[in-house]
Amino acid sequence: MTSAPHAAPAAPPVLAATALTKSYGPSTALAGVDFRLQPGESVAIMGASGSGKTTLLHCLAGIIPPDTGSVVLSTSAGALELTALDEAGRSRLRRESFGFVFQQGLLLPELTAVENVALPLMLTGTDRRAAEQTAAMWLAALGLAGFESRRIGQLSGGQAQRVAIARAQTTGAAVVFADEPTGALDSQTSAEVMDALIRSTTERGRSLVVVTHDETVAARCSRVLRLADGRIVDGVSAR
Repeated sequence: MTSAPHAAPAAPPVLAATALTKSYGPSTALAGVDFRLQPGESVAIMGASGSGKTTLLHCLAGIIPPDTGSVVLSTSAGALELTALDEAGRSRLRRESFGFVFQQGLLLPELTAVENVALPLMLTGTDRRAAEQTAAMWLAALGLAGFESRRIGQLSGGQAQRVAIARAQTTGAAVVFADEPTGALDSQTSAEVMDALIRSTTERGRSLVVVTHDETVAARCSRVLRLADGRIVDGVSAR
């Protein structure tokens, strides 16, 4: 009699948070949040203004430390607890392991598109020529070949956001965080930017966390978490 095959063990989460709390004076932003992000997964975080969604993203990304709780990143060298790092350690982690896309891109207007995209690589020690070659490759992959020498003020909103997406990918970040990446865009451009964001992250095996107010954007993700008063009140698969 042949025994049934054993199911393959589930992959460990690339990012795991346990019992996160964060307060600002008398206001509670996070009230004991647990979070798991699997490799290649995309998660949308939704909620009303003041629900704690941006605070959660900032704690997950090591931008701010939680008051209590832990955030653990799975790396090739083993588990790394973000909450045990000092500010210098968290800054290094953000440069090397995470990518970021914000609503206004936070691009440097005095730099060209290719210089903006190359900057994270140069900050990790890559020489300028090699960094700009990689940056140009990412710009081309996101439909911006020929735009390398344009400054940010010479680009449309959608083009600037694709530059920001390219910048988030250059270091090979395992996790990309996007905070309202389409908030300043019209619906058509929003769809194009989300196409680019999904294509450059989860379709390449990377993980994505998106904070958004837009149900259409959230529906593009594999899972949606809804926050209210600093707690997760709903977590569903969007697909």
